Amino acid sequence: ARIASPSLQACRCWAEIGAARPRRRFSMAAALVRAAEEAENASAGEPVTVRADGLRRGDVRDGERPMTVDGARTDGSTAHITWKSAEGRTWTQSYDVNTAITLRRRLPGTR
Repeated sequence: ARIASPSLQACRCWAEIGAARPRRRFSMAAALVRAAEEAENASAGEPVTVRADGLRRGDVRDGERPMTVDGARTDGSTAHITWKSAEGRTWTQSYDVNTAITLRRRLPGTR
């Protein structure tokens, strides 16, 4: 049976994994991964645009290839953003703090 809320499904899986047999643990862990992927890929609506100095860890840049903010810091009028690709590569780019960056997804919370 499918549970409507991926986070509820994840909680139930974690609660049961410890008591399960190894084969069942594997299938429960796979269900947990699927639920996490569904939650991550859920459409958050329209893309949002933020200033470079407003980027925070976990923000995903809109575009053909997803890039996730791995780190962000400002130094006066420059924002230094460390990006991480889906392949695990990281690099740092510098932007004027007022540069508009369009995000595909923004995690809730504060910087």
